[in-house]
Amino acid sequence: MTEVLLSAGEASGDLHAAGVAAELRVLRPGLHLAGIGGSRMRAAGVELLEDIESSAVMGFVEVVRHIPRHYALFRQFRERLRSGSVGLLICVDYPGFNMKLAAAARAAGVPVLYYITPQVWAWGANRLNELARTITKAAVILPFEEPLLLEHHIDATFVGHPLLDRAVAMPDRETARTTLKLRPGDPVLALFPGSRSQEIGRHLDAFVAAGRETARRVPGLQVIVSAAPGIKLDPARCPYPVVPSASFVVLRAADAALCKSGTTTLEAAVAGCPLAVAYRTSPWTYAIARRLVRIPRIGLVNVVAGRQVAPEFVQNALVPGAVADALVPLLDHGSPARAAAIEGLAAVRAKLGTPGATRRVAEMAIQLLGGRGAAA
Repeated sequence: MTEVLLSAGEASGDLHAAGVAAELRVLRPGLHLAGIGGSRMRAAGVELLEDIESSAVMGFVEVVRHIPRHYALFRQFRERLRSGSVGLLICVDYPGFNMKLAAAARAAGVPVLYYITPQVWAWGANRLNELARTITKAAVILPFEEPLLLEHHIDATFVGHPLLDRAVAMPDRETARTTLKLRPGDPVLALFPGSRSQEIGRHLDAFVAAGRETARRVPGLQVIVSAAPGIKLDPARCPYPVVPSASFVVLRAADAALCKSGTTTLEAAVAGCPLAVAYRTSPWTYAIARRLVRIPRIGLVNVVAGRQVAPEFVQNALVPGAVADALVPLLDHGSPARAAAIEGLAAVRAKLGTPGATRRVAEMAIQLLGGRGAAA
């Protein structure tokens, strides 16, 4: 039986790949799915050949430490691609590894569907030529990515953002607050320090300090922390209630949020929760990034908006007092700052397309498989 190989190198990729896997199960029952992922992919019926919890890293310096493990994993999957058993490779984000895997698939004659392509619009524009040489089809999730890739002779289709699929089941404010056992009449600030252990290490103390400073200025403020799957927060460092694996519930309950830059900022836009964006990395990684990154903003919500709809606090600018200065007006339901933020977030959500991204990607996969992959 021909198999589909899926490669997702971190928690967000695991979530998105799991959605595609579930849709593939519906479209072609009995299709064998295997690959790199986490608990969500396993639950969706993917045979895990490597667990991402032991391999996901981020940042230029941090990646270097994991090169030996990544190279061994790459060799394992290259041999699998050469075996003739793989009918399609689906890469999900994680370009540092997946770009190499896509090249190996192309060399082995295996078609490649890349879902959530590298952020070539921010940095690494040289990857555009590499994508054109190695992938068969790109399924992109941001509206400006399709014309950019098409311009460089890459077969790309904007499928909409997968967050919208999850947003269909978002609770209203009152239900979310009841679910989280929050006081109904007092304001709520949500902290999203990140989904990787190294992000938590660099963000948690600063985020907690910003929460404390904001609470000092806003009477009755309730502060809660959202934790990604598999992340455990040290109670000695985090005095606030921790909510696992429920980002949309947290955002719907909150009046404002402090979010690590990335997909969570788009989740806030979809949920209509005003936010501030913060990010801190190692000094060496930041120094290199400043030379390579070509865009003026790092928060995805601001990148999609094309302007600042959420204030950003990067590296040394991540100071509790300055962050509180931005958050206090966002918590005030009568402030012009909050009204402007909500208007900007609504415009961002409108740019993200319509629900059904994972189904569209699964349909692309079936088309690329053609008659292959059917149960024997």
